[in-house]
Amino acid sequence: MSTIESSLLKQAQKLPETPGVYFFRGPKREILYIGKATSLRDRVKSYLSKNLFVTRGPLLVKMLEDARSITFIETDSVIEALILEAHLIKKHQPEYNTRDKDNKSWSYVIITNEEYPRVLIERGRTLPEKYSEEDIKYQFGPFSSALNVRYALKIIRKLFPFRDTCVPFTELTLRGQEHARPCFNAQIGLCPGVCIQTVTKKEYTRTINHIKLFFEGKKSSLVKALEREMRLYARTQEFEKAERVKKTLFALRHINDIALISRDDDIGEKYAGERPGMRIEAFDISHFSGSEVIGVMTVIEDGRAKKSDYRRFKVRTSRAGDTHALKEVLERRVRHDEWPTADIVVTDGGVAQLRVAESVFVELYGVRPQPSIVSVVKNEQHKPKSVIGKNEDLINQYTAEILFANAEAHRFAVAFQKMRRTKNFIHKKRKN
Repeated sequence: MSTIESSLLKQAQKLPETPGVYFFRGPKREILYIGKATSLRDRVKSYLSKNLFVTRGPLLVKMLEDARSITFIETDSVIEALILEAHLIKKHQPEYNTRDKDNKSWSYVIITNEEYPRVLIERGRTLPEKYSEEDIKYQFGPFSSALNVRYALKIIRKLFPFRDTCVPFTELTLRGQEHARPCFNAQIGLCPGVCIQTVTKKEYTRTINHIKLFFEGKKSSLVKALEREMRLYARTQEFEKAERVKKTLFALRHINDIALISRDDDIGEKYAGERPGMRIEAFDISHFSGSEVIGVMTVIEDGRAKKSDYRRFKVRTSRAGDTHALKEVLERRVRHDEWPTADIVVTDGGVAQLRVAESVFVELYGVRPQPSIVSVVKNEQHKPKSVIGKNEDLINQYTAEILFANAEAHRFAVAFQKMRRTKNFIHKKRKN
């Protein structure tokens, strides 16, 4: 390893394990490349792995040869890293971000210039064909991943419901349709009801401004604006509206962006990629005050949740501790020969859980090819801190999918536990 590579690796090792945007800089501190990350440290370290020339393209290798330093900006969530990355790429136009991409293949979020603006995703190549400059009020991007920006907009829409396809009530009235029906999105809370006039133009304009602030990476300004709204509604005794804003503020500060934990785009060529049929199984144990112990298995196949293969287990062991419960669940899973074989098995915890899983598969799998066993270590806030296991290359390649599977297992376990507690409560009430 050269002196420069060694220096970059030392810098990477000091980065935080948080979402954010990173910058590779040249000899004159110029920005060569901008990227986003779920974990800044893990992401940047992956550029400096020993198998770089095998898994990455020549353009990336050239960028690393030119790089002299690494800087970063932390964000509170992956979705904010995604949006900030697009904003900064547009602002700085780094050489290695633009050389390997055709702008026409990138995606953009646009807000139309209408009485009740629509929020849409469009490809760069279709924008000039479908819209004139006067048709677009705001434009954000470019975003290199259309899938990621769709996920991001899905999350944002839950915070700030907007119009995309429905016809506003004012237009329907002009057509002589005075008895409008709510569009499907209005029925499920994703459209504020511009089609049935349940939102005023002033309120909807405010929503569009909120979305604009978010896509400009101005989260702090957005939070302050919402806090002002909440206080205003409270002063005018519009308590229901004040409560809605309060819930939006809470959701904004706790964005559940696990959907965006997908493998980050590389410049040039990507990793070798997920092979077809790649199956990841994640296990989690949950209990209520030491009793009602349950276990779950979730499945990620080809990078997507395969919910038809999710399984629940009522733990039978009387021995205390999550590791004993995990051992039982894994043993019961392994005995199901009719279920597809996993390529990666994910446990939640640390070394103890990892060792238990390894022992179960060694004991019960015999001569069959064994899956790679990994464990997701959490911090004090119960957020992923690191992924441990013997196959570091596999972990680096599939970190995103492993974290996704782990998060799904936790969510599924909590839902199962709540369902059981509700059933028990109803049963006891009926007996009494």
